[in-house]
Amino acid sequence: MQRQEKISQVIVTAGQMRDIEDRIFAAGMPVVALMEKVAGLVARRIQEIPSIPCKKGLLQTVGSRVGILVGPGHNGGDALVVARELHFRGYEVWIYSPFSKFKELTSQHLQYAQSLGIPIYQAIEHLPDSDLLIDGLFGFGLERNLTDPIASAINQLNELSVPIYSIDLPSGLHTDTGIVLGTAIRATHTFCLGLWKLAFFQDRALEYVGKAELIDFDIPLADVEAVLKDAPSIKRITPATALATLPLPRPPVTHKYKEGHLLLICGSRRYAGGAILTGLGARASGVGMLSIAVPESLKSLLVSHLPEALIVGCPETESGAIAQLQLPDKTDLTSFNAIACGPGLTRDATPIVQEVIESDRPLILDADGLNILAQMGAIATLKKRLAITVLTPHTGEFQRLFPDIADANKHDTVKAAQEAALKSGAVVLLKGARTAIANPQGGIWMISESTPALARGGSGDVLTGLLGGLLAQAATKQISVEDIVATAAWWHSQAGIIAAQERTELGVDAFTLTQYLLKVLSLVTIP
Repeated sequence: MQRQEKISQVIVTAGQMRDIEDRIFAAGMPVVALMEKVAGLVARRIQEIPSIPCKKGLLQTVGSRVGILVGPGHNGGDALVVARELHFRGYEVWIYSPFSKFKELTSQHLQYAQSLGIPIYQAIEHLPDSDLLIDGLFGFGLERNLTDPIASAINQLNELSVPIYSIDLPSGLHTDTGIVLGTAIRATHTFCLGLWKLAFFQDRALEYVGKAELIDFDIPLADVEAVLKDAPSIKRITPATALATLPLPRPPVTHKYKEGHLLLICGSRRYAGGAILTGLGARASGVGMLSIAVPESLKSLLVSHLPEALIVGCPETESGAIAQLQLPDKTDLTSFNAIACGPGLTRDATPIVQEVIESDRPLILDADGLNILAQMGAIATLKKRLAITVLTPHTGEFQRLFPDIADANKHDTVKAAQEAALKSGAVVLLKGARTAIANPQGGIWMISESTPALARGGSGDVLTGLLGGLLAQAATKQISVEDIVATAAWWHSQAGIIAAQERTELGVDAFTLTQYLLKVLSLVTIP
């Protein structure tokens, strides 16, 4: 794997980033040289932007008037170098800095800016109009809440209809949890410096970071690996990683059972659509054989939508739920490479969920499968399983499954998923605007981009089917479970993004989403 691809995957905490920088400086890199390099890259990116989104959602051309927000630390020093470079290139630049004390290097850059005649303001009411603001007030590692007068100033800056570009992290966000420390800059765009920080993958931070971009300033990979070697890995899944994980290409000589046999257990008379959507997601995975167990009354409906699947009609309860698994002759649960269970089941199917949990097959639980598991006691039940289990909860389901963990980590969804996986022994896919996938060893995969278009009923059913099909294939090809789970989540989110680009965020219902899954493989390219 090339250095650039490895660097693009790494996600660090504030402490880890500080340790990496310390190694760089200890090796002889002057702080002043690194600041010049980083800020030079940011300045060039600002100059390359032909148009920028304003806060009203429109596009405007980048003008020549740029306001630079300067803090007392090295983040402020970065901003001052950007100010100097833009000034030399003919931009009309002014500086806002309400502080009286600065780190030595930042103070030197401020004095030089003054000598160049760049105006410096300490009172926000005196700030000139600008076409663009660059936020260098506070960088990574901020721990304390911001207070007045800087808090009031940030709130006033956020009210301006001016794009704000933050350097490294929007000022006021906690680097690890993404919590707003009193108040925070609402950036249009954030240039994350060197390595991705954990805040960029916390749902609560997304409305502040805007469009995020990594500025790679050539951190030596050896320094990154030295600091992270003993810590559980937190990685961002990239297109290259996801596509490489797919079971492609297939060998020239194969057959359907070598390409995985998946059993879906889903649907009820009340929620027939859940079975259809889960089946369509599985179809898109390319799984070799697909069997779908549904209540007998749904069998003809499923056959009409998925003629290639083996539809197993099962005895049903008075409410229309599956009462008993009734598989074909000479078939039992050991016949399948993976089982996915839950969408549309209703809680009347509790005995079915108990049966599959007791099996020795790789198992995905979603929707009512998770609700039933919660009633059984998730951690104690899962610890008894010897086979792979994948849980796919949204935040409400996660709260029911792991109430103590959810309460303890309500400010950090990444840590919550990690703790749940460690305690239960399951792979946990915690859904959100930024989905986290945690394995029982403490490793985390993060999905770095998605779309609110996926906030539609049935979207999760599609993911369960897609994931089930990939997991069944992975079982025959020795692909790690967490990698295949992360790939499924990435594939699902990319389909939503592509569909929303064509149909807007309002036009991506779950059935439509299934029609975009295969487009991902032909449209997504590796940078």
